[in-house]
Amino acid sequence: MQTYQPTLGSESYRDVPTFGGFDIVVLGGGPAGIAAATTAAESGHSVLLIERLGFCGGAAVSGMSGTICGLYMTVADPSVAQPQQIIFGFAERMRQALEAEGGLTAPQIYGKTWVTTHDCAKYKKVATDLLRGAGVQILYHTEMVDVITEGDALVGLVLHTRSGFARVLGKRVIDASGDADAVFRMGLATTKGNNGIIQNPSMMFKIGNVDLPRYLEYWGDNTICPPKVVEKLEQRDELLRKKVWLFPTVNPGEILVNGTKITGFDGRDLDVTDPVDHSEAEQFSIYQARAFFDFLKEEIPGCENAYFIDYAQEVGVRQTRSIDGVKRLMNDDVVKARKTNDSIAKSSWPIELHYGAKPKTEWLVDDYYDVPFATLVPKQGRNVIVAGRCLSAEHEALASCRVTAQCFEYGRAAAIAADLSIREGIDFQDIDGVQILELMKTTE
Repeated sequence: MQTYQPTLGSESYRDVPTFGGFDIVVLGGGPAGIAAATTAAESGHSVLLIERLGFCGGAAVSGMSGTICGLYMTVADPSVAQPQQIIFGFAERMRQALEAEGGLTAPQIYGKTWVTTHDCAKYKKVATDLLRGAGVQILYHTEMVDVITEGDALVGLVLHTRSGFARVLGKRVIDASGDADAVFRMGLATTKGNNGIIQNPSMMFKIGNVDLPRYLEYWGDNTICPPKVVEKLEQRDELLRKKVWLFPTVNPGEILVNGTKITGFDGRDLDVTDPVDHSEAEQFSIYQARAFFDFLKEEIPGCENAYFIDYAQEVGVRQTRSIDGVKRLMNDDVVKARKTNDSIAKSSWPIELHYGAKPKTEWLVDDYYDVPFATLVPKQGRNVIVAGRCLSAEHEALASCRVTAQCFEYGRAAAIAADLSIREGIDFQDIDGVQILELMKTTE
């Protein structure tokens, strides 16, 4: 396909060196970005993936979230049932690749469903294999600092690299930043959480040298802590979170710990789109993780001789901005398991709200809801579509639909839509979601 070279619409960036022109520019290398860039390149497009870190994986790796959530149906009692996978596509492709690398556990019980725990190092390699195999050009250690527009159309991004500023031009942009960064920079409408209140971040960490047989005998097969652990946590004032999740990994004697709640040092809730709050979250998280590690060694059988392997590279962020989309996933859509004819992903994941001492969890048992395509499409602004957790959704709905398996499919759907938009010369707002669903079926 021909490389895109639009007329630059913004005088202020005319003197900034041009890195190049691409058919599709993908902003962000998390699960949605990996899927979007790979799918777009395999469709024959020139694709640039921009990532602020030195690897792909997003919060799944940098935040060490470490699990593929959302693959399976919820059931009344997983201890007497078998996992039923409900989402495939790129999510299944990634699952198979991780499994082939020895980087994925078998399904583990998580409440009323299952998750699989992945090895972050293996995840980095699998992502690299997929992107390089598809011919995606990657710019690591690069951040988007501004947008280049022509009227209401996004035609390029201004980047900051280790060698200074550069501009990149594109026919279409897939905003997989997780924070709707490109959409926000365009001045398009976004929302944050419940009237500005967003979910707490967490600091994940790993511990080693755990006596797993003794640990599992005490903890049980469910990765969510049993009531006897909640009772112990409630007696520890220094620990802010009273319901926690621990996941044995593929590595012998290793456990991935999701046991922290991150606030400000003064106890306030933090908004990680604020650089001061985000920086304070990173600092506070160190102390909270170490305190929880001490609790494990003191209170949980099998952890007495454990050692602290490492913190995540950064706090795990669950929620920031959501776009104002052509369609919006509503709380009722999730609770009532609503089905649509333009679905890009099924989800049976619970509404999982992380603020307060105990996460609030509302399960969908033996059912699922559909996420419509148009939740990825901003109402205003041309040439841009989102993928990942910044899709258009109400606060509680987002607490369900934001997880990894679904984000892979949002990325795949966004790439298919970008391909269609370029080939047929139409805006994302004019694409029929039913057509995207049919195209997703034929490429699954």
